[in-house]
Amino acid sequence: MTDKKQGNAFTNNPLVKAIGVQKVVVVLVLIALLIFFGLKSPSFRQYSTILSIMDYTYYLAFLGIGVTFCLITGGVDLSIGTGMFCYALIGGYLITQKGAPVIVGILVTLLCGLVMGTVNGLIVSKGGHAPFLATLCTMMIVRGMGAIITGGASITWPAASAPNGWTRTLFKLTVGDTKLPLGFLWVLILALFMGTFLNKTRPGRYIIAIGSNKEATRLSGINVAKYQTLAYIISGFCTGLAALAYSSAFQSMVPGGGGGTELNAIGGAIIGGTSMSGGSGTISGTILGVFIMSVLQLGLPLIGLQANYQQIIIGLVLILAVYIDVLKNKKLS
Repeated sequence: MTDKKQGNAFTNNPLVKAIGVQKVVVVLVLIALLIFFGLKSPSFRQYSTILSIMDYTYYLAFLGIGVTFCLITGGVDLSIGTGMFCYALIGGYLITQKGAPVIVGILVTLLCGLVMGTVNGLIVSKGGHAPFLATLCTMMIVRGMGAIITGGASITWPAASAPNGWTRTLFKLTVGDTKLPLGFLWVLILALFMGTFLNKTRPGRYIIAIGSNKEATRLSGINVAKYQTLAYIISGFCTGLAALAYSSAFQSMVPGGGGGTELNAIGGAIIGGTSMSGGSGTISGTILGVFIMSVLQLGLPLIGLQANYQQIIIGLVLILAVYIDVLKNKKLS
């Protein structure tokens, strides 16, 4: 009895197999979007638009990398959007209103992310709460926390021209009259590090195992609560990095902002191949998915679509990504 060859010429291509079908499809979709928006809008082809896409990509990439770990465990972190704003508000408030050194503001921003990530992880792993509900609650908490600490005022981190405005050059370096997207280097470094951690280290493999079969992982003697909490700590730390990226790219932050940003990051991860049911996902796929979300966010307004239509189209893209994930899981089951 001979085995029938599964798939088709595309899926059986050695290069496609090596990279992954979904990643190849995402790359092709990204190229198609770039060509489409470039043909439809001359403004999209301008260098300033590329820089704007990068600005969106930086903080979405950091959020996406972090939440990928939560999704792989079969959970989710809904607090990352409002958390990003909250941590940036607190760090900026210390610098501009309390006269703290910039490095202190940076460290506090990252520490806030780590603390909230730990809280989320403990509520989910030790408290036994559903990740969706637990992080929905902490999303509301951090939304109010930023407003309380800053007194409801918007916060602006030091400008690039200010003596203590060097944080802005971390993500966008100006050489002569040209601005260089330096933040892409930090995204690449974090992606390589986290990708290696996820796939090549024991804690990373345990995180994947939890999403694949939590009970079997527990019965094998692995401390499920420990590594489940670790996934949320990573998400919190990456949210702190996203807060730094956002505060460096944009002029000011308003208390209570950031709602909905988490959906773009989660959507980018799902588009890139991370399963909502857990057990599978890659950091490189998340980066590609986030780029698609960023291109849509910047490209749709440039072809004349109003905000309401933009949200509909992005929502449809996310529905399609979830549907593909469901089909993939059915095929594997």
